Amino acid sequence: MRNKKVILFDLDGTLSDPKVGITKSVQYALQKMSISVNDLTKLEIFIGPPLQDSFSEEYGFNEKEVKRAIELYRERFVEKGMFENHLYPGIQQLLERLKTNNKLIVIATSKPTLFAEKIVDYFQIDPYFDLIVGSNLDGSRISKTEIIKYAMDQYPEYENEQFLMIGDRKHDVIGANNNQISSIGVTFGYGTYEELSEYTSTTIVHSVGELEECLLAGAR
Repeated sequence: MRNKKVILFDLDGTLSDPKVGITKSVQYALQKMSISVNDLTKLEIFIGPPLQDSFSEEYGFNEKEVKRAIELYRERFVEKGMFENHLYPGIQQLLERLKTNNKLIVIATSKPTLFAEKIVDYFQIDPYFDLIVGSNLDGSRISKTEIIKYAMDQYPEYENEQFLMIGDRKHDVIGANNNQISSIGVTFGYGTYEELSEYTSTTIVHSVGELEECLLAGAR
């Protein structure tokens, strides 16, 4: 993987653990819609996929209900949820080493770009990133396939073989496959080995240290 030039990272479950902020914000939205969920682990399924998909698939919400649920989710998420979050140990060191080795580093997330930018600024890791690409607040460009393609289009000088997508859920792998680029699935987030292997990640790693070794083996 050392020949890759543009490294695309998912955010939630890959760079950071957002469990508390996301699950509590989903819980808040559901409560406002008269659905009570006390066990936050049951809401971990919302970490990674677009909210539109999760509210629709998990609770059978129609288009109007999905829109309302997302509005309610954002009420809490913007106020406090996005900051109930922490970087995985070793991530900042990995980003620093990638920059030292002249890699272009991009965030490719289904989270709205505006929120991703605020989270990266909160963690004080914004200097490491050359580009942050997320969804739009109006609900457009939510699929990982679209997000990855948009990011790739910003670097027309590079061939597909020089791009790499890193993420913890099937959506990251599917998006990479649809754009004909390599992927690394990470199991330290919220996707399982079975999920990542079913959708044919190029490589699967189990820790940040293993990811660093995969990306920078032999590099100084």
